[in-house]
Amino acid sequence: MILKLAQAGNPVLRQAARALSRNEILSEPVQLLIESMKETMHDAPGVGLAAPQVGQSLQIAVIEDGPLTLGSYSPEQLAERGRAPVPFHVIINPVILDCDPPASSPVEFFEGCLSLAGLVAIVPRARNVRVECLDEHGETRLIEAAGWYARILQHEIDHLRGTLYVDRMHTRSLMSIEEFNRHWKGKAIPEVKSVLRLEEAKLGRT
Repeated sequence: MILKLAQAGNPVLRQAARALSRNEILSEPVQLLIESMKETMHDAPGVGLAAPQVGQSLQIAVIEDGPLTLGSYSPEQLAERGRAPVPFHVIINPVILDCDPPASSPVEFFEGCLSLAGLVAIVPRARNVRVECLDEHGETRLIEAAGWYARILQHEIDHLRGTLYVDRMHTRSLMSIEEFNRHWKGKAIPEVKSVLRLEEAKLGRT
């Protein structure tokens, strides 16, 4: 079943989601929710979807980065982003154990969100993360991710904490997807930052 996507301004996106017990994870309602979230993510299409985005304040997210989302990028763009296929999987009650590089030297790329329809912005994220979570069977999983997969994990885990990418973005880089595709999609991030004068803004000169 395709679920309605909550958009920015909906209070559920700003709440810390509730953790689930193993019995809850295995229950029919939660299993049906996971399946509906998978269908909704594919329909969007997107690479991740957190339960708060469909109105459920629960620590569940589904992730998959496959042909539907990878096909619009060139091999060079995929390599630049450290982006490779990620099979479908579920993370429940996730915790980021550590990340690299530290916050002082993040990796920056444009990022979008199904709950901020039609917009993208440059968001700094750690290049590598280790995440401990439960899967849809209630089993413990340890995920070590790099590149774009690490970015997806950080984005979805933020959703479960009531955080959106606009809380982390370079504010001057916020733009519509239409204008991103028209002007910026083929450009390297350092060039985009230079044209948008992001470093000057960071230093308080604009």
